Amino acid sequence: MHTSTDLGEFLRSRRARLRPQDVGLNATDSRRRVPGLRREELALLAGVSVTYYTRLEQGQSVNASDGVLDAVGRALRLDRDEQAHLRDLARPRKAASRGAAAKPDRVRAATRQLIAAMDRVPAVVLDRRNNVLAWNPLGHALLAGHLDRDSPDRPAERPNLTRLLFLDPHTRELYAHWESETRVALAALRLTVGRHPEDRQLAELVGHLAIHSPEFAALWARHPVRECTVGSKSFHHPLVGELELAFESLTTSDGSGHRVLLYSAEPGSPSAAALGLLAGTLH
Repeated sequence: MHTSTDLGEFLRSRRARLRPQDVGLNATDSRRRVPGLRREELALLAGVSVTYYTRLEQGQSVNASDGVLDAVGRALRLDRDEQAHLRDLARPRKAASRGAAAKPDRVRAATRQLIAAMDRVPAVVLDRRNNVLAWNPLGHALLAGHLDRDSPDRPAERPNLTRLLFLDPHTRELYAHWESETRVALAALRLTVGRHPEDRQLAELVGHLAIHSPEFAALWARHPVRECTVGSKSFHHPLVGELELAFESLTTSDGSGHRVLLYSAEPGSPSAAALGLLAGTLH
């Protein structure tokens, strides 16, 4: 999916956010045409030649060592997620066979049974593309009560949480802090795209969103990356009002890459009471 241009865009975006004075370089030159560090300055900080770094930024150096990538990452002051993303882009995986890629994901019976037993906990099973593979009644009621509850059982109609976030008016109103929610979701999607460049469905999702959502296209161009497996989300639910819920994303152990997304409220809080009211509407 991604090409050498993705690596170059990522490196240039990270050079642009650093000023020479941030890294101890002389900033007296006033003739800079673009913000951030120049290639030669970054190469100096990383301890590599300008020619080598230029080849890396142009995607022409496919065998960069761990030492070089680590040095470039330190020079760019990348965090852990960004450093991992740099390695994914610099060393793209080989494409999987077409037959394997074409098979729709299925939830294990044990996973489906587990979330069904959580009648007081909203639970959703997602694939790596954020397609909903299954949800329990409370998970459905929390995130997408306006959609058919059985839609995840039909691969062609499965809801996609990222697509809903950017393109569905109901979902946009659901999140109290929609703009920050989109930034986090897109940054997580960038990481996934870097890890799975062979995934055609991921490429189609990105292309669809870039065409139909100006907000997505603008954010995508900034190349944010961030893992997001725990945190909190603020909801303005149409049935029960304000909810402040903690969430945790747990990866299943079967190698499928599926994640179980779970939500909870602080015991005794107004959000816990609201979540209880929502659960009560299901009976």
